[in-house]
Amino acid sequence: MATPNTASNLSGLALRLVRDQLLSTADAEQLQSEAQKKKVPFVSYLVESKKLDSLTVAQAASNEFGVPLVEIDAIDPDVLPTKLVAEKIIERHHVLPLYKRGTRLFVAVADPTNLQALDEIKFNTGLSTEPILVEEDKLTKAIQQAMDAQDTTLSDLAGDDGLEDLDFATEDEDGGKGETGEDGINDTPIVKFVNKVLIDAINRGASDIHIEPYEKSYRVRYRQDGILQEVANPPLALAHRIAARVKILSRLDIAERRIPQDGRMKMRISKNRAIDFRVSTLPTLFGEKIVMRILDPSSATLGVDKLGFEPEQKEQLLKAAHSPYGMLLVTGPTGSGKTVTLYTCVNILNSPERNISTAEDPVEINLAGINQVNVNDKAGLDFAAALRSFLRQDPDIILVGEIRDLETASIAIKAAQTGHMVLSTLHTNSAPATLSRLVNMGVPPFNIASAVNLIVAQRLARRLCESCKKPIEIPEHSLLKAGFKKEDLKGLVVYGAIGCNSCNNGYKGRVGIYEVMPMSEEIGKIIMRGGNEVEIREQMLKEGVSDLRASGLKKIRDGVTTLEEIDRVINS
Repeated sequence: MATPNTASNLSGLALRLVRDQLLSTADAEQLQSEAQKKKVPFVSYLVESKKLDSLTVAQAASNEFGVPLVEIDAIDPDVLPTKLVAEKIIERHHVLPLYKRGTRLFVAVADPTNLQALDEIKFNTGLSTEPILVEEDKLTKAIQQAMDAQDTTLSDLAGDDGLEDLDFATEDEDGGKGETGEDGINDTPIVKFVNKVLIDAINRGASDIHIEPYEKSYRVRYRQDGILQEVANPPLALAHRIAARVKILSRLDIAERRIPQDGRMKMRISKNRAIDFRVSTLPTLFGEKIVMRILDPSSATLGVDKLGFEPEQKEQLLKAAHSPYGMLLVTGPTGSGKTVTLYTCVNILNSPERNISTAEDPVEINLAGINQVNVNDKAGLDFAAALRSFLRQDPDIILVGEIRDLETASIAIKAAQTGHMVLSTLHTNSAPATLSRLVNMGVPPFNIASAVNLIVAQRLARRLCESCKKPIEIPEHSLLKAGFKKEDLKGLVVYGAIGCNSCNNGYKGRVGIYEVMPMSEEIGKIIMRGGNEVEIREQMLKEGVSDLRASGLKKIRDGVTTLEEIDRVINS
């Protein structure tokens, strides 16, 4: 055998094999050169050449690079998180994801020097990657089995008990219910796959399901805690059949693929619980994209205590909601939880003594005892028309899904001034900006000052997982830059997202961040004299109202969320 100093052209594993006297220098140099010419990994070529067996090579690589060696045959292939990594990456780099722990993904490799594979997986998944060494031939076999399992996922679903018999009902144009269990395509694998996507989304607490066709791929994503995550890659050839199944359940026209369509379906998962789905289809370059919003009625009955209001904010909200007249406005971007806040208030006020009517586009959650109207612009039933009708229906409380124009704003304000409680939303970034927006719409300032009782601006931040969150060190200058004051830093403990089996990258659920601004006499005077948003904000802070940033920092101090989350959801 050659001595190590004769292997000057060798490096890494090849040099290690020579030093361990497992290969001659000549053989190692020849194998390494041939592997480079054929553009295949050295480990793969070495095992293929049968100069050494895969176990010997794996043990040598483990010793050389300090990477743990595991027996991949001992791992249940059904629990491998293969959906986290694209099939093309697995096959191109000859790697296989083994398991996920929090924000770390452990990946089986036969060649620990393949850093490009680990970097690509990290980039595509957003997870830190850790290599786990396995034998070359066993890894090849495991990858093939994993790919075969993905290819047969749909047909294998035929063995899943109960997936075919889920109880679906849809609402037709006249409000009647239609059972869809026997309608449409008689394709058991497709039926079970769609049902499984819906059930998994509910179990994971997702708010939306995205089914998206592309030129060479097809993917399913869930929005969990406000973040989209890829969960499945069905075969592209099934795109039309999957879309047709969803459209059948939603009472949409399966023959129409050229224009967007909107529908709704209900899935009864137990005697006491049913989930509504709002379905939207959109013709794209390579097929129909489908987005399903999951509407869980239980979210409206969470109670104000679970929304994340601070005690003083909660007291101000309830006081405004129980006012006999006036306007309560909730503002924020799409997906900030405005609807849940409004529904929570309506649910608190819902009693036999009150007549409550809502105009929404569309109605998201059905509530017993409340008269809910779907806005239909094509039929001439817009928010303004619905509001006019409500005022002839002896209302006590009116909920307007959104104030979009001067006409709707004017009618809503007049209703608030004439003995009705009006709740509504606007798309603005803060409470002071809401007042400026109403003025810019053309609403007279004196009407705004006299009608508006309270404005709530809000965001939703991901909540830290209580099982795995840990204190982290953040430089003092970063904390001061984030908005903390010098005196706040004494005894301050900031927590970070770690990740465990019971959460999603260190987060579990969401919490509201609120800016609750009552209409004070001084703020009213600023509006009346034509003051701007900056003046209103200064007065709001002078009166002790916490803005969104301050409310977010309070959640950090309480260990509820992270600094990164507050920076993500608050644009300031």
